[in-house]
Order: sequence, then C-alpha cells, then structure tokens
Amino acid sequence: MAFSESKNFQLDVADYIEEAYERCGVIPRTGYDLDSAKRSLNILFADWANRGLNRWTIEQKTLKLVAGVNTYPLGDLVATVAASGSFTLGETITGSSSAATAQVTAKPSATQLTLTVPSGTFTASETLTGATSGATTTLSTALSFENVQASIDVLSGVLRQSTGATTQSDTTLNRISRDQYLNLTNKLTQAQPTQFYVDRQITPQIRFWATPDQSEVFEFVYDRLTRIDDADDYTNDSEVPFRFYPCLTAGLAYYLSMKRNPQLTQLLKAQYEEEFERAAAEDRDRAGLSLIPAKDFYGFINV
Repeated sequence: MAFSESKNFQLDVADYIEEAYERCGVIPRTGYDLDSAKRSLNILFADWANRGLNRWTIEQKTLKLVAGVNTYPLGDLVATVAASGSFTLGETITGSSSAATAQVTAKPSATQLTLTVPSGTFTASETLTGATSGATTTLSTALSFENVQASIDVLSGVLRQSTGATTQSDTTLNRISRDQYLNLTNKLTQAQPTQFYVDRQITPQIRFWATPDQSEVFEFVYDRLTRIDDADDYTNDSEVPFRFYPCLTAGLAYYLSMKRNPQLTQLLKAQYEEEFERAAAEDRDRAGLSLIPAKDFYGFINV
C-alpha cells in the first residue's frame, strides 16, 4: 500500500471561492463575481472574530510600563523619526504644524518612538518637540494604526518584574469593566498596577490602575487576540489551520448563496453551523480538571 507521504494540502483564496460557488450551483463568470466572493470571505472572518473562533491568531505581547502613563494602545504604535535618543520616557511630544500630542512610552531604536494614542493627527515631515527634554526631531512618515486596530481583545495578562533574573515574578492583574474603571476615585494614583480595563474602541487602548510609579520596572505580559488576515489577492493562502478548511468553505458557500442562489441558503446555513460547531468544539484548551470540596461541608450529612 502506497501513501503520498505529503501533508501540505493548502487552499488559496481562489480555491475557496471556486469550491463555495460549486456548492451554490453557480459558475463565477465575471470579475465582479470574484470580488463579491472575496468581500464575503472578509465579512465571514469578521463573524468568526465575533464568535471567538480564531485562537490561532493569539499572540503574546510584552508592554513596558512607564511612570506616570496609565493608558497605552493595545498593540504597537511606532513613529519613525529622524532621531529618538534625546527624548525621555513619559514626556509629551507635540507636532509643530498639527499641534497633536502623545506620550513617549519606549525608544525601540535610534529612529523610532513608541507612543500613546495621539490627541489629534500627526503629519509627516513635521517637527516633534519634547515637553520635558526640549528635544526635537522630524516625523518621517504618518503613523500607522493597523497593528493596534487589528486587536480584538486581551485574553489574560500578568504584571512581570525582574525580567530575565532568577527573581522574576509574575502577578495576575484583575480585569475590570468600563463602569468599574469610571468609578475609581483617583485614576492618577501612582503605585504598582493591580487592575486593567480594555477600552475596545476602533483604536483599542488598555488602561491601568494604579498608574505605574516606576519606568522600565513593570512589564505587562498579555495574550492578545487579533484579526485574521484579510483575503486580498486571490493567490494568497488564508490564515486558517487545515482543520478549519471545511468550516471556512461551508461558511463562504452559505454567504454566497444569499446573493446567488437563495433556494439553497437554509441548507447551506445548517451545514455551516454544523461545521462551525464541530470546529469550535475542537479548537479549545485541554487541561486537567481538579475538583476540591469546600471544607465547610466536611462532616455534615443532609437528612
């Protein structure tokens, strides 16, 4: 008996579209048919984000906290500048022509500054001036918010100290709601952070309480759930594990049927939901379960 010895079967965007149209009993004949299907595929990815079905896009990030700064973008917001060395962490920079402002949270390289979400919009080639250091530099290109806006949510996070040392320690931070954060009496209290709130705007941010009282001492290590990559070119592979191929194909066929063959919509929807349920049940954490009876009930018998 001969086997292929290969495990590299992969569908690109065009393959998914062709398979989905075949399930709808439709042959795509125009460029618009392809564009319509690609648009539906991207909308399907958004549906998966709402259902939480993209665990393979979880990535672990590390955010170095800065004294006096309690709000950070949920992702990387990096400004490319002529020179970054003279700026100080936590200071506010201002654009010369836009008057936009932001705080410096890190200096990844000699030509990069990591910033908080700006108030206003910085413009390329304008001069940035530090409020504390008095340093100036030129912004090379406009800020890109793509990495931050790709964030969906934070699954969990810890506060890390003494990174890399034998005394390294991680402390769980408590996630609080918008209402709980709003009702904190003094949001500017400076100490070791114990809580965080994820502000899920179009450009999501994370807010800490208490406000860090030291720079480059605390690190927030967190698991971030991000968007699935867009379909874009027809020759692109989809950012989907092979075990989700059936679910993706069934979902796209269902979406296309609503536009091209409504008679099959209910059938294809039922198939999609079945595939989705199967895939979602498989895509889960597996861990041991321990049940510990409460001591309060030892020695008592209900009669």
